[in-house]
Amino acid sequence: MNIQDNSRYHEVHARSLADPEGFWGEAAREIDWIEPANKVFDPAMGLYGRWFVGAVVNTCYNALDRHVANGRAGQVALIHDSPLAGTVTKLTYAQMLAEVKTLAAVMADFGVAKGDRVILYMPMVPEAMIAMLACARIGAVHSVVFGGFAAKELATRIEDAKPKLIFSASCGLEPGRIVQYKPLLDEAIRLSSAKPQACIILQRPQQSCDLDTGRDHDWAELRSKAVSAKKSADCVPVLATDPLYILYTSGTTGKPKGVVRDNGGHLVALKWSMFNLYGVAPGEVWWCGSDIGWVVGHSYIIYGPLLHGATSIMYEGKPIGTPDAGAFWRLISEHKAVALFTAPTAFRAIRKEDPEGKFIRQYDLSKFRTLFLAGERADPPTVEWAEAQLKVPVIDHWWQTETGWCIAGNPVGLGMLPVKHGSPTVPMPGYQVDVVDEATKPLPAGTMGSIVIRLPLPPGCLPTLWEQDERCREAYFNEFPGYYKTSDAGYKDEDGYVFVMGRTDDIINVAGHRLSTGGMEEILASHPDEGRRNAQPCRDRKRDRGAGARETRSRGRVQARDHRGPVAENPFGENPARHHQEDRRRRPMGDARHHRGSQGARRNRRRAEGKGVSCPLLNRPHFSEPHPEERACARLEGWQPGLIVPHGSRRPLRGLLTMRRRRWIRMKLKSLAALLLVAPLLVGCLERGQPTMVNSGGDDDDAFCRANNVKMGSPEYVACRKDRDVQRNNANTRADRAQRNLGEYMLNHPEHP
Repeated sequence: MNIQDNSRYHEVHARSLADPEGFWGEAAREIDWIEPANKVFDPAMGLYGRWFVGAVVNTCYNALDRHVANGRAGQVALIHDSPLAGTVTKLTYAQMLAEVKTLAAVMADFGVAKGDRVILYMPMVPEAMIAMLACARIGAVHSVVFGGFAAKELATRIEDAKPKLIFSASCGLEPGRIVQYKPLLDEAIRLSSAKPQACIILQRPQQSCDLDTGRDHDWAELRSKAVSAKKSADCVPVLATDPLYILYTSGTTGKPKGVVRDNGGHLVALKWSMFNLYGVAPGEVWWCGSDIGWVVGHSYIIYGPLLHGATSIMYEGKPIGTPDAGAFWRLISEHKAVALFTAPTAFRAIRKEDPEGKFIRQYDLSKFRTLFLAGERADPPTVEWAEAQLKVPVIDHWWQTETGWCIAGNPVGLGMLPVKHGSPTVPMPGYQVDVVDEATKPLPAGTMGSIVIRLPLPPGCLPTLWEQDERCREAYFNEFPGYYKTSDAGYKDEDGYVFVMGRTDDIINVAGHRLSTGGMEEILASHPDEGRRNAQPCRDRKRDRGAGARETRSRGRVQARDHRGPVAENPFGENPARHHQEDRRRRPMGDARHHRGSQGARRNRRRAEGKGVSCPLLNRPHFSEPHPEERACARLEGWQPGLIVPHGSRRPLRGLLTMRRRRWIRMKLKSLAALLLVAPLLVGCLERGQPTMVNSGGDDDDAFCRANNVKMGSPEYVACRKDRDVQRNNANTRADRAQRNLGEYMLNHPEHP
């Protein structure tokens, strides 16, 4: 690998912290401003200060107009590759600008103006990029909602943003099926009290939809009329501190949390990062394999590449199955991409389908220089596999929706630093990343703690939440004064490398040890038989002690113990009661297990603890509030989150039933079993024409004997009564034996509660 020992990183990072205004003021020269800033940074504004105060700019102009004017009109701006639709579409900077001008004029006809909100609920199509840039052109604030969200999630975002206009499509494409968007949009609008004035619908050829008269409008018809009328919209000047877009964080319930991105800081940060971090030059082909519904898609499918004058690839497909595990390599080879930015999950899927990398060797990847991974922790085995197969640097980096760009990474443009597997490397310029304890005291190298960023945050990061300043303070700034709370846990080593091990609510802090789910997953991932893994607190049934991780194979427990020591197998030492004490401390308020109840109820709750939910979307302890995406996952996997544990549990209902209820059910099952076993005897009696009262006595025996013409008091009558007693005793003995055997069977059966 081409790792440079003379990287300029340390010099650049030190300057960005010592003189942030000078550093970012110099970076801002790469942006075309209508009016320059009065102050590069004003600490008196906003929650922690604002960048480029007083500056006037337009994001769309910097992404399109200036490149067309400076000689890039014929360069391809966007390559849309859709193996699901079987199409490849290319738009030059000049063509993209013409489409954006036309759509911006259409939006203006609907009364959309500076500051109005516009929601996009669209699949990965070129029209989505055009709509985002058209919003930026006229100063409207766009909010893209991921196309995989259901109607209820979309409705909460409509309710909060109150859009004047909504862009959507008739359908989206998934392998083997078509996802209808219009019914979801209709239901979301019905659920929301905020109603848009109009909806513009893209009718895709794969499946069209019906339009509501008066509200819905056909995208193609509006475009055709605007082109015929030669309508066009100019750029509207906006303040650098005005919002460019709102992006709602996933998983919000009730009032959602809308991250605001301003214009000026966003422009400067993304433009700086394209070369200095990713090493991409203007004119080169860059591919970000994300979705426009996420922050990665906003920053590095839409805005970053276009601000830099590069060519961006938008991919409507999957890493596998469209048509095979060579889909990524086909795309890189055909379009000559120099770098790929994707999630580790994609490479885990490719590795599983093609462990030997046979598809990689079928394509010409000579132009490909770097692979970037982000979106989740990149486990070392996946990174090592990618390095061995691709023979290029594989760079993990870490950032969040709130920051909008990289917090920690390996700066290719400044000169790569040595890679340490499991670490996203070092903080980027503008970020002072510290690891602190609960009292905000810095921790020594190698000690696990809360990862925080000293204020002020660099340009590009959130200034606030949409119409929720106080909630922003509580969520990010109050807990650690003077810092931004990332809600991630990890540590820094002696070289300053950052290791992000998981979310702070995933850290198990007991018996003097801080165990992270990320560290456990890393150990499990190192096993050759492991493909996917999920670490979370669980119960060791054999010894009734807390176990550090839920392994998908028994050998994982031994391997975890070998890597982390005995604490990995039993982090609570020799006192299992510590688990219950610590687990109660960690439970969220409102958890049903806070109520003490009787001793028997507490015992049953302890037995129910640890049956964690294993879902590929999230790590969530059982009994906590299910995530909306987890509910969807649960429906696919066949269990109900918060009620029934996943498949594989030997006794899936035990934790839900009290001891008294289980005894009652056991008694009823025994009675039912006895009845079922005696039934054949009753049927046999009926077939012989005899009365069926085998358990009767007294007067019933007299009736039986008289029915057989036996005179009372005679020797025959005495013999008849004796025969009846023998029959009754034999039947009762058989029923008791059968009931006892069935009870033992049910108690020992693995599925019996």
